[in-house]
Amino acid sequence: MLAAGLVLSVGAAVTVGPADLSMGTVWSVVAAHTGLAESTVPLLRDHIVWELRLPRVIAAAVVGAGLAVVGAVLQTVTRNPLADPYLLGVSSGASLGAVGVIVLGLGAGVAALAGGAFLGALAAFALVLLIAGWRGTLRPTRVVLAGVAIAQLCAALTSFVIIWAADPHATQSITFWLSGSMARADWTALAWAGVALGVALVVILWHARALNAFAFGEEAAAALGIAVGRVRWVLLVVAALLTAVLVAVSGAIGFVGLILPHAARFVTGPDHRRLLPVVALAGAIFLIWVDTAARTVFEPRELPAGVLTAVIGVPAFVILLSRGRDAAR
Repeated sequence: MLAAGLVLSVGAAVTVGPADLSMGTVWSVVAAHTGLAESTVPLLRDHIVWELRLPRVIAAAVVGAGLAVVGAVLQTVTRNPLADPYLLGVSSGASLGAVGVIVLGLGAGVAALAGGAFLGALAAFALVLLIAGWRGTLRPTRVVLAGVAIAQLCAALTSFVIIWAADPHATQSITFWLSGSMARADWTALAWAGVALGVALVVILWHARALNAFAFGEEAAAALGIAVGRVRWVLLVVAALLTAVLVAVSGAIGFVGLILPHAARFVTGPDHRRLLPVVALAGAIFLIWVDTAARTVFEPRELPAGVLTAVIGVPAFVILLSRGRDAAR
């Protein structure tokens, strides 16, 4: 049902906007560009669908799925129900890298921005691992604390760069990017994000049994034959790299990786073999419609998607907390 809902959501979301498009037009354009049929759609409508809306909608699906999966993995590996994809300082590092590109004029276009964000994310994660594994043992608590510290450092440096530049145009662009937006998504960025998501999903699903064991603690996982240290390193590195790619595409979008794993567990239970596919599809559908609302509700102005996820996420988180207390009683 979720897979069918995702396909319908992609088609329906592309039709939403000032241009009068139908589902038939959307699928005709897709069929023409994939070589399944000849194009019968006017050039302008073809451009709107294929170059403007479809990459953005699919990018929202990829980012939503990736953030939701990473959140589910981190919550299990760190045994912290408040963990999300930005816990490791990756988002703040990516923000600092992107701000550096914009303010210092190190490049132009989406590729330069994404490259700066990716390098910043990797640098931040390397610092987190260096601090957390200083004494040779990588503990979840140390990773979380190191991630919080590096996130604060990167946030402070980002603010310093913005203030030092004192450029109102750059500041406006930076603020919009830091709030999270799919406006810069194109097929090139989408290709990188799609490949990263596919590889990460294969690796994470391969370790689904290990994730189930982690839920009972490290000692129980080791007793079940799980190589705790190796598996933790693999999952943390994969989560950080995937988050870096996604942040480079969309900017910082919060609450997706925090809320959706909890919501999915109400449906699937704790078994990661069922949880991970469900949370990926749910995250994709959720962010598609959040981004669609962000670009259309206040036309001609566009809201950053991260603003709407926060508006939706905070009440949802309060509801989840209240349900958790009721269940505990």
